[in-house]
Amino acid sequence: MPTDSLSPLPIRRLTLRDLAACADLSENRGWPREEHKWGFLLTAGKGYGIDDPDGGLVSACVVTEYGPQHRPSLGAIGMVLVAERHARRGVGRHLMRHVVSAMGTTPLTLHSTPYGRPLYEELGFKVTGRAEMLRGHFTPGGPAPEVVTRAATAEDLPAILRLDEEVFGADRTPVITRLPAFADRMRVAEESGRLIGYAAAWPNMDTHVVGPLIARDTETAKALIGTLAAHTDRPLRTDIDVRHEELLVWAKERGLATVAFNSVMTYGISELPGDWTRRFAPLTVAAG
Repeated sequence: MPTDSLSPLPIRRLTLRDLAACADLSENRGWPREEHKWGFLLTAGKGYGIDDPDGGLVSACVVTEYGPQHRPSLGAIGMVLVAERHARRGVGRHLMRHVVSAMGTTPLTLHSTPYGRPLYEELGFKVTGRAEMLRGHFTPGGPAPEVVTRAATAEDLPAILRLDEEVFGADRTPVITRLPAFADRMRVAEESGRLIGYAAAWPNMDTHVVGPLIARDTETAKALIGTLAAHTDRPLRTDIDVRHEELLVWAKERGLATVAFNSVMTYGISELPGDWTRRFAPLTVAAG
């Protein structure tokens, strides 16, 4: 299909009915199908896509909004994909320009691979951080953490939401309230009856992804990862802010290895809101 015939193709909102097409698009670009994650993102966020006249999707992405419902304070862009047969024809640029325009004055963030970074920089995004993706079978060892963790319950949800908003810097209620159904396990860390951290492990193909990981300090983060790892035989995967050097060293000593680095980019703000010292890993890089 000639380049000129792609640019006028309309961009529309995606729904759960597009789940299989989104997974097909992931597979087309060599990504895992990740249907579980796509389903979560399409219900918690807004999907945008371009239909291929020959069937399937030319391109797709998802935006997850945080803050007040009609006045979001932050939008996270993820799962930006263009079908291989239409790559390098400006389709991704066309879709991203539409999304940025649709978000108006709302600040934006995304995690970019080295491949996608030039496009995002062209659109005005700036690199403000880095995340290191780790994967591997977790091997217990070393001194047992002194931090107490336990399985999260429904009664913990209000405290989790308060802690999450304080650390993340925006209200994520629509996302966090979906987490118990999305994740296989959630753990909380407590001290004197007060919540000091929480984390979840959710299934993604053959791995369990640890995220979000919110913790008062590195020892709390270690305790949460360790207790989540103790309940799965799958490899763990997580994306840790590179500023958390001590946690990265510890995770590698426990069997996780570096898979890739992603750039954390922002648009309309110089840095992400919240407290990065307690924000160790995102729920998924696709949702900020």
